Amino acid sequence: MRIGIVQLLKFIGINFYITFGMGLTEYKKKRTFRKTPEPTGGRAAGSELQFVVQKHDASRLHYDFRLELKGVLKSWAVPKGPSMNPAEKRLAMLVEDHPFDYKNFEGIIPEGNYGAGTVIIWDEGTYEPIEEAVEKNAQEVHLLKAFKAGSIKIRMHGKKLKGEFALVRTRGMEENSWLLIKHRDKFATENDISKKNKSVVSGKTIEGMMKYKKAKQWKSNRSTPSTSSRTQKKTTKTKTTRGRRLKSKS
Repeated sequence: MRIGIVQLLKFIGINFYITFGMGLTEYKKKRTFRKTPEPTGGRAAGSELQFVVQKHDASRLHYDFRLELKGVLKSWAVPKGPSMNPAEKRLAMLVEDHPFDYKNFEGIIPEGNYGAGTVIIWDEGTYEPIEEAVEKNAQEVHLLKAFKAGSIKIRMHGKKLKGEFALVRTRGMEENSWLLIKHRDKFATENDISKKNKSVVSGKTIEGMMKYKKAKQWKSNRSTPSTSSRTQKKTTKTKTTRGRRLKSKS
């Protein structure tokens, strides 16, 4: 009996999407881009790998930890956010790849859309694998192997996150469950880094972005009523009052 590679991987208990990535298919499937200001793509540029950490006040407040890798952003949702304390191991749930341009996004994802809520760029910068690899392509080859093996060790050069970190896939938990751990180095500290709660781009807090009138946000085109609205208006009955016919308010 012939078994396809995807079926075989599922059979042996490996999730094909999580292990090898599915590009932006899952990302695009979850979104209606005429209703959200989120980006659809973008190309990586520059000779250094980039990262971004976005603070995201959705149904629950969390931090999205994203690493550039082969043209997309490998992404983990970190409920408590990154820590600079090596004693604190932070749960990081692997989610779908995001487009490269997402690293520049902060604003408001409207209600009714996937991930609805407010987003700020909490930190950003460059990173590289701890293991020596000079060129960007060689670094990505190494990082892809580390990702598949479930153990990524990186050096970060952010405005808030600095020094060595590890992302390690957990065992005995969900397949997309990882831990984000700070290594013991000169940047390690017990100070709570989450108290630095402003965007490194706009200088706004989550609350400030919510009040910001110019925040990126999709707004419906009220001059073009929906099909259901047009139908409703056509079927609205008029009311008769004291001999005058008044249109009922829609």
